[in-house]
Formats: sequence, structure tokens, C-alpha cells
Amino acid sequence: MLIDQVSAFIENKPGRLVEILTLLGEGGIDLRAYSVAETTEFGILRMLVDRPEDAVALLKAQGFRANKTEILGVAIPHVPGSSVAVLQVLSDAGINVEYTYAFVTPGAGDALLFLRVENNTAAQAALCAAGISLSEVKMLY
Repeated sequence: MLIDQVSAFIENKPGRLVEILTLLGEGGIDLRAYSVAETTEFGILRMLVDRPEDAVALLKAQGFRANKTEILGVAIPHVPGSSVAVLQVLSDAGINVEYTYAFVTPGAGDALLFLRVENNTAAQAALCAAGISLSEVKMLY
């Protein structure tokens, strides 16, 4: 399933993450998952929110560089090695994974794996051909 992810370029300094997350909360935007990839001075905050367009607009209005990107969401069993099966299918199909992150919702039974790949269409086709369901993400997400 394709999911809109919001990315924001932020300074790597105390309080900056709190500032952004507070801004989103005050804007009534529900944060569902996030990841921060950092360097010494800056980082990229990647977020899954309930209203991605509104989140991008809100962040831009406050002077942040933000954009929306489609990523792939895959529901996988919450058992050791299940993400390897997904990654192996993509590797076998020659599809590069640029980055990935995951989370588990207690009680839901499955984990959610989010991937930025070079070609969403090819990745979806390869995963479906391997019998990996993409439709279950909507139930968990």
C-alpha cells in the first residue's frame, strides 16, 4: 500500500524535535510514526501523519523545509525474520531500498514495515507476485 510520508529538514539541536511535534499537535495533526536520520548539524524527520498535506503546509508556514513522499507500507507477521522475506523479494527483483523503518502495534499481531524504494510500482508487483499482501496495512495503519 502506498502511504504519504512527510519529511522535514531540521537542525540537530536540543528542543527542535519537540518544537515540530508540538506544532503538529497544536495543529490537530495525529502523528502515527516517525523516524529521525541525523548528521552532526542537521537531520531529516520522516513522519506518518493522518493529514500529510496539512502537515506540510503547517511546517512550511513556520519556515521549515518539508515535503510529501509516497512510500510503501507492508504488514508483516511480528515474528523474527519476517522483514527479511520482504527485503529478499525486493533484492531478488533488483529493487533498491533507499531506507526503511518499522513499528509494532501491541495487540494487533502484525508489524508495519515502511520502505522508500526506487520504484514503488515494481516493488508492489514483486511483493504481490511473492504472495505478500499490501492491503492489510490499511487495517493496522
